[in-house]
Formats: sequence, structure tokens, C-alpha cells
Amino acid sequence: MADLIIMNKTATEEDVKRVVEKIEKLGFKAHVSKGEERIIIGIIGDTRELSEETFRLLPGVSEVISILKEYKLASREFHKEDTIINVNGVKIGEGYFVVMAGPCSVESKEQLLMTGKFVKKCGAKILRGSIFKPRTSPYSFLGLGKEGLNILKEIKEELKMPIITEVLSPEEVDIVSQVSDILQIGTRNMFNYRLLQKVGEIDKPILLKRNFSAKISEFLNCAEYILKEGNNKVILCERGIRTFDSEFTRNTLDLNAVPILKKETHLPVIVDPSHGTGRRDLIIPMSKAAVAVGADGLLIEVHPKPEEALSDGFQSINFDMFENLMKELEPFIKVMKKKI
Repeated sequence: MADLIIMNKTATEEDVKRVVEKIEKLGFKAHVSKGEERIIIGIIGDTRELSEETFRLLPGVSEVISILKEYKLASREFHKEDTIINVNGVKIGEGYFVVMAGPCSVESKEQLLMTGKFVKKCGAKILRGSIFKPRTSPYSFLGLGKEGLNILKEIKEELKMPIITEVLSPEEVDIVSQVSDILQIGTRNMFNYRLLQKVGEIDKPILLKRNFSAKISEFLNCAEYILKEGNNKVILCERGIRTFDSEFTRNTLDLNAVPILKKETHLPVIVDPSHGTGRRDLIIPMSKAAVAVGADGLLIEVHPKPEEALSDGFQSINFDMFENLMKELEPFIKVMKKKI
């Protein structure tokens, strides 16, 4: 079995081209990753019957490696260095810590502008706000749709602040990607393979949330769907899983997943303590814990008046709480030697 081809430091462009052509001639896809010290070529497809000897003697080839994991492009074996994603000057990944904050749902231009100005002043780098809302009940607020997209565009331009919003279907990807700087795949859509393939075809960062019943290996395999299509700008988000205890919290925030993911993959990992707990009084302590276990950032729901929010008000924090959160995070971020 052959999955990765490591090229010599002295390998030429012609050597790389020859290997890629060989891979494609055999019916596979090639994924070329150029690092500072070496070039790695990933073989995409079912490689169980592919012999390492097929490539070992080609000019410029240093080593042929087999990866036993199903997720190959997401694995540390494929990409040893941490991936850093640049979103309009905001860096997400190892060494940097970013806070994405804003309302669960965009309710009006005034609400989003007020929230955006405040979270930016407090140190948040990316503004969140959903316009398409997948809800358990069809009678709940389902978002403003395309009207909300226009609001996001206006606020983004006014605040000069990158935005993240959720996309629900393959048909919405093109229109949402025209405005949003990061496209979010929510927990209910983690297994929506057609959607994953579609966002894998665009050149925009994708924040993939873990499904509330997904194993870590399933989570990484879903990230692989995006990477396989050519989009290597994937951000993983731990947002809590369902366990037997639903009396005190909405979900169980699985902070074990953060160091495991950081070990298994090169992709940035952020934490959503709002959905992870479902309680605003737990957001500050669990945010500190997320920093301590090595998360690269946070996704926080903030609302001017949570008690009047049209969705998820019970897990949204108000402006005073967000200001306190950002102040209390500072020593933790410093200890973890992160850059804000």
C-alpha cells in the first residue's frame, strides 16, 4: 500500500510532475504539498492494492509511506507542520489564538452592528452570525435567509471585520461564499457528504463542527471529504456531544478531543462552549479550560439582550460577560504562549 511519496530535497519540478502523472495514469488523484524543506505528494483513492515499489525507483523519490488511518490528508503523517489559516489578515492555527463572537442568529442590522462593534472593541477578530438556521422545531426562528446575507455584507464592510456564517445546503454555497469569509458546517450537517464535497471545491476556509454523536475518527473522515476536493483550509470545531447527562447541560463539552485532534491532525482546532454547555454561566470557565488544553480559538454566542434573542438566548452571553471573558482569558492565553 502506498499513500504518501516524499521527494528528495534535490527533486526537480520535472521529477514531481513525473510522479503526479504516474499517479493519475493509475486512476488516482495527486495532492502536492510543498513545505519549506520537502515536497510531499499524497495519493488520493483506495490504495490498498497499490504497491510501494510502483514509485520507489522514480527519480527524485526519497520515501514511500503507507498511512493506515482512513483520514490521510488530515493526518500528521501527511502534514507534520501545523496548518495556519489566514482570513483577511487574521491567523488561525498553532501559535495564534482567535475569538469568533456574535449572535447566534442575525435578527436585524442594528443588532448585528451593535454586537460587532462591541466584540471587536473587546478583542474578537471574527464576527459570527447565522442567517440560515437548522432548528429542531420547524416553528422556531429559521433565520433571515438572503435578507440576512445583505446585512452581513453591509456590516462586514462597515466594521472591516471578517465574518463567519453557516451554510446548510450545496445550493447555498456559491451565494454565501460571495459574502462570508469562513463557511460554517454545523453539527447536523457534518455527515452531509454532498455539502462537504461542495465546500471542498471553493477557496474559502471551512469551519467544520463535530456532530453531537460523532466519534473523533468520523469527525476527521468528514474533514477528509473537504480536503480531498482540494480545499486545505479546514478548521475543526469541538462543540459538545450528547451523553447520558442532560439534566444540567445541553451537551457535554468534550475537551479530551482538543489535544487528541492536535496530535492526530495538523488542522486548527477551536472550541464552541456556547453549544458545548448550553449555559451562559459555564461559558467563561469552559473557555478558560479550552485555552488550557491547547485550543486555537473560541466560537462564542454574544447578544445585546440574550433574554430577547430569537434563538439560543439561554446560552448567549451579554456584553458585560463577554468583556469579562476576554479579560479573564488573557493570562491563560499568555501562559499557553499564544498570540492574539
